[in-house]
Amino acid sequence: MKIISADEVGTLIADEATIFLGGLAMTSLPEEILKGLERAFLATGHPRRLSTWACGAIGNSGDGGMVHFAHPGMIKRTVAGHFGQTGKEMMKMVYDGEVEAYNFPQGSLSHLLRHIAGRTPGLLTKVGLGTFVDPRLEGGKLNATCSEDLVRLVEFAGEEWLHYPCPKIDVAIIRGTLADEDGNITLDKEGMLLEQLSIAQAARACGGVVIVQVERVVASGSLHPKAVKVPGVLVDYVVIGKPENHMQSIATQFDPALCGDLRVPLNSLKPMALDERKVIARRAACELTPGAVSNLGIGIPAGVPSVAAEEGVSHLLKLSIESGISGGVPAQLGDFGLAYNAEAIIEQSSQFDFYDGGGLDASFLGLAQVDASGNVNVSKFSGRPVGCGGFVNITRSTPTLVFCGTFTAGGLKVEVEDGKLTIVQEGKSRKFIEQVEQVTFNGLDAALRRQNVLFVTERAVFKLTAEGLELTEIAPGVDLQRDVLAHMGFTPIMRDVRPMDAALFQASWGGLAAVLGQAPA
Repeated sequence: MKIISADEVGTLIADEATIFLGGLAMTSLPEEILKGLERAFLATGHPRRLSTWACGAIGNSGDGGMVHFAHPGMIKRTVAGHFGQTGKEMMKMVYDGEVEAYNFPQGSLSHLLRHIAGRTPGLLTKVGLGTFVDPRLEGGKLNATCSEDLVRLVEFAGEEWLHYPCPKIDVAIIRGTLADEDGNITLDKEGMLLEQLSIAQAARACGGVVIVQVERVVASGSLHPKAVKVPGVLVDYVVIGKPENHMQSIATQFDPALCGDLRVPLNSLKPMALDERKVIARRAACELTPGAVSNLGIGIPAGVPSVAAEEGVSHLLKLSIESGISGGVPAQLGDFGLAYNAEAIIEQSSQFDFYDGGGLDASFLGLAQVDASGNVNVSKFSGRPVGCGGFVNITRSTPTLVFCGTFTAGGLKVEVEDGKLTIVQEGKSRKFIEQVEQVTFNGLDAALRRQNVLFVTERAVFKLTAEGLELTEIAPGVDLQRDVLAHMGFTPIMRDVRPMDAALFQASWGGLAAVLGQAPA
């Protein structure tokens, strides 16, 4: 192992190289190295025409992550599980077709790494069938510039599967906390383990180079062997990162509570304000089952554990996050993917093994567009790709799905008081439309496989049936025709439309324990 500066990294990477990046948003992201790589390109024009792979979103939507590759000639292809944090410069390149761009399920990319590391023929999975990942729809391609089919539909043992052939990885760029003089890497202060080990193993299996960003280097023999997550035999170079380039998350430099070094009292977490997001989180929480293993997505679903904590029923929940975290209270916004008081933090690929294998009982996920068949789009809007993240993996194998989101978007304003909801200003964009722009979740397929699917908004609740979407509840204070049907691109099935519980719209609820048939802690 050799210690180098970030400015030397560019000399180690050839033109046309394929790089696999570790990290999720800014968590465990080797930002120091990426900045050095950008400086090298701007100074010399090399390395150029790179291909980047990443399991999740890389960046902070501003000046971090993939923005360092967003220069003409620097990047040829980008493959990732999510593009929402890559920044406007990279998103413009993708949208304009200046770079080949592919979006595949986060869990499938995580699993593909292990196949590259093991030199197998590739990943065979049912995840993504019937969605935009399926080659019969879009094949995960985000623009017309994509020159190659990176996923194939195949038949094996009489069944349909998606096959991902293994790419050749020339360079792994990952991050840890400490490195010893032999290159052994720990992840002590990282809030996630992700797939740093698998990325290094994949590059090594391809004869590639492994470069790791750490906070500091310590003497050989200083690290406990169980703390080492990437063995030194896999590591070629180490770069020491500055604190500002070694953020624990988008929002936090370092909080020991987010990596399991200490626990915080749950009552110290600030309750959500009473607004449409809290109403949705409260109604969604009613679908919890004591002891059931549940997953939480980003955005409004992340408010479910906050409601549970406020209601004193956190002890009844077994929550998990796709990043590899089980237990505790998931953090929100810029700290998404991390958790307070986590019970376990495992590698992301292992978490997706659990998810794909049917380990979840329920999942609470966001929604952006829904159509009459129950198809859901969370990945592409007005031609601009955002990406699916772990959404496709989770929705494929989880028996109960609760999609959470506001009924309209873009300027929606509501008042929640006295047990009712008032629409002050309607959102400009409809979410329940005639046909979704992209199929991230296939409603017909889910209905055929008898998944229990619910759609929860601040003013209406729907369920998925074999015949399509059925309206089952509307909020007190809301007019069915004026506030619901008039803002839908289709007419839902209506058989027994009931009012939502008025208590959900009170400043103080206190009813979740009773809904769950338990006493609060």
